[in-house]
Amino acid sequence: MTHALKPISVAIGDLVAHPANVRNRSPESYAPENIAHLKASIAVLGLLQPLLVQKIDGKFGVLAGGRRHAALLELVADKTAKGFTKSTRIDCRLVPDDCDVTTALSLAENITQAPMNAIDEFEAFARMMEVDGQTPETIAKTFGTTVAAVKGRLRYGLIHPDIRAAARAKSITLDTMKAFADHPSQEVQREVFEALTKEDSYLQAYTVRNALKSRGVQVSDDIGAFVRKDYQARGGVIAADLLEEHSVLEDSELVETILLEKLAAAAEETRAKMGFAWADAVIRYDYSAMADYGRVYPGPVEPDEKGQKRLDEITAELETLEREMENEDLEDEAYNDLYERVDVLEAEARDLQEAYGAEDLARSGVIASWSNGQVTCHVGLVRPEDKAESSGKTSAAPGESGAAASEEITYPASLTEDLKTERAMALGAAMAMHPEATLDLTLFKLVTDVLGHGVGVTHAIKVDARQEYRNHAKMDEIDGTSLEQVAAAHDALDLSWADDAKSPADQFALFRALDAGEKARLVAYATATTTQSCFARDRQRDSLMHDFEVEIMPDIRAHWTPNAALFNRFKKAWLLKILGEELGLAQEAVTLASSTKKEVVAFCDKLFAEPFATLTDAQRAAVAAWCPPMMQTSGTETIDAPEAETPEDETGVAEAA
Repeated sequence: MTHALKPISVAIGDLVAHPANVRNRSPESYAPENIAHLKASIAVLGLLQPLLVQKIDGKFGVLAGGRRHAALLELVADKTAKGFTKSTRIDCRLVPDDCDVTTALSLAENITQAPMNAIDEFEAFARMMEVDGQTPETIAKTFGTTVAAVKGRLRYGLIHPDIRAAARAKSITLDTMKAFADHPSQEVQREVFEALTKEDSYLQAYTVRNALKSRGVQVSDDIGAFVRKDYQARGGVIAADLLEEHSVLEDSELVETILLEKLAAAAEETRAKMGFAWADAVIRYDYSAMADYGRVYPGPVEPDEKGQKRLDEITAELETLEREMENEDLEDEAYNDLYERVDVLEAEARDLQEAYGAEDLARSGVIASWSNGQVTCHVGLVRPEDKAESSGKTSAAPGESGAAASEEITYPASLTEDLKTERAMALGAAMAMHPEATLDLTLFKLVTDVLGHGVGVTHAIKVDARQEYRNHAKMDEIDGTSLEQVAAAHDALDLSWADDAKSPADQFALFRALDAGEKARLVAYATATTTQSCFARDRQRDSLMHDFEVEIMPDIRAHWTPNAALFNRFKKAWLLKILGEELGLAQEAVTLASSTKKEVVAFCDKLFAEPFATLTDAQRAAVAAWCPPMMQTSGTETIDAPEAETPEDETGVAEAA
């Protein structure tokens, strides 16, 4: 029998242990030292997976998720942990009272909970450093582990991805995997790995090291092919083999010298092209060794006329490609070709809209390394001594407090126009819901336009009996609250008088017979449909509508909620800035910095649709009030973003919460 597990929200104080939980017989699982990493993860990320609970004597027994429950209790008891009390509600799934498979459910969930794989940890940590400029310290705090553990994982970046995949699948041990890091060429590592695994299904670390040592640098290796011409020109000795590709470049020091020279030349070329202050080269880019470097990022710039024209062309082409990619009959190869074209266009668009600031260029540089058989340039790096001299001026990673001014949020013209439309829709909904005030406004507008001195009291509404046309690039995706409110207002209207079979005179007679309240609702609805695209009013220019909006729409969030349609049109860095600086979710922003933009958009969409139970009161208030500044009613007080606490736990690596 399949049991439906109903989603419910339960206060932490109402949770108790369930006798059927399979871990009840191993209390050490709940010991503080064994759940410290889980506690740190929940403190930062919240509860990522609901608990399975069942009603027991008026409480909710935790059938699966006992360690998460224990971590939550630790957070409640920890006075330094913000946002966790006995009344804090968390997401659960309710197991029916008549369910007779409680132990099986508990076991099934517990055996599917596994700690993060060491290779997965490396890839997450490396991405946070390389793409988002995080440090081992911030990564350690995010995942509830130590800085040393993070640096240890980062050294896995020296190893070929195929070998890391084998270690992830447990085809080889971690020690064996680490042995491959002894050779500078990942391509050689891969070739040796494939040769050894054909001969022996079980590899040992010393076997790998011996094989790599005897391999040397062959002329067919990626490094050998790269340096061979210069190597021969300098008289380097080549030990010939019957098979040309197995001939070995014997002078390893000369090989390394030439490789570094060529890498340095590539770094210098990139430095000169982009305007950085310095250039350097390393044979292998070791994430752990580079942990003390900072990083700066390009910020948004306004393209010139030629650049804007090209941007418009790119936007049009991207829209065409997106429509083509929605074709379900598209072959995989054709889809991949379109996807690659999208990547190229998006990269070109970024280059047109982003640039490094002069101050950042003056203190950052380029390091070239040999990676995956080619030269890779790591740009925007800030040396440790330059970080110290700048006293914290290094551009913060996207999402951290104190992000550089170059990451200030700007609103492109297309988004600005669409936000005006959404605000006008919200205002129309507010007018339809305040018929008496809107009736007075309409009559006042009509009378003053006729009896005044030829200057209208406001141009914010039209009363010439024409409905305003709503134009929006993403109308099908935006929040529909205001549309639903207007539709509800329409459904409540008495339209019995509007019978097309009757003459206008008869319709007018029936209209006049309506009570005053119904007439007000009809006029209000009609006037609401004339609201034009707008942002918050300037009291100096339109005092009438400024004060009227404050009266009927003190908070636009009653009629409109930010959603994915809006967040998709922001840069990832802007979303992280909003989370960290405007909503007080700084640690969440740091954590999400390693995620894709799609994942950040999904997080923001869920946050605004239903604020998380783990938010503090201040964070909840900030989320409830936030909107683009020009969308809110003028004169409304803004809520300062709360300060987020950073957990100090530095224990083991976190399991999935």
